[in-house]
Amino acid sequence: MQPHDFWQDVHPPGSFDPAGPFSGFYPATLDDGSQIRLPIRPLADGEHALASLIVNQASFDVQDALAADLAPKLAAHRPEVIVGLPTLGLTLAAAVARSLGFTRYVPLGTSKKFWYDETLSVPLSSITTPEQQKRLYVDPRMLPLIQGKRVALVDDVISSGTSIVSGLSLMASLGIEPVVIGAAMLQSERWHDRLDAFGPQWRPRVVGSFRTPMLKRAGEGRWAV
Repeated sequence: MQPHDFWQDVHPPGSFDPAGPFSGFYPATLDDGSQIRLPIRPLADGEHALASLIVNQASFDVQDALAADLAPKLAAHRPEVIVGLPTLGLTLAAAVARSLGFTRYVPLGTSKKFWYDETLSVPLSSITTPEQQKRLYVDPRMLPLIQGKRVALVDDVISSGTSIVSGLSLMASLGIEPVVIGAAMLQSERWHDRLDAFGPQWRPRVVGSFRTPMLKRAGEGRWAV
């Protein structure tokens, strides 16, 4: 596969062996059995790797499949509004909101507009951009849409847990406790400890389209669970 070929096709159930070992890609499996090929990214130690999803580079078919899988899982918690985390989570949040029949969603942002209030922000970093120390903002004009509402907080991937905890921190500063947290990919279990440290109520509220494991090297170019 070429690098630009990942995240472009939704394959029928049973197209790939989910047990591994894996070479070249990891087959993520949705609840209906359909599969999406994800690139495998070796970690710095050379002995472990993670499957990767860049949702805004995915085809519309893949984005639609992820949203269709995630939407009913969020709907079970009866959200009244979808709040999306930047940057990649905004693509998924918009698609999920449409799938749920909402007419809009509320995007959080990292770019401070001149009318923003610094008190309506928290520090933000992520696994994909750990060297970039940003702030997570909510547009003050959006507050009436989320305060006093049943909020679903959506990101593309939950990996280290830093981004989702920043989102929860911002919501908490506004007096909001999301009823559910959604993501397309729940990447390994590294995020468990950070989320648990923020509060024991949060991990049971997390839903995802699929989960991916931490992979271990199993020979040259091969990876196993």
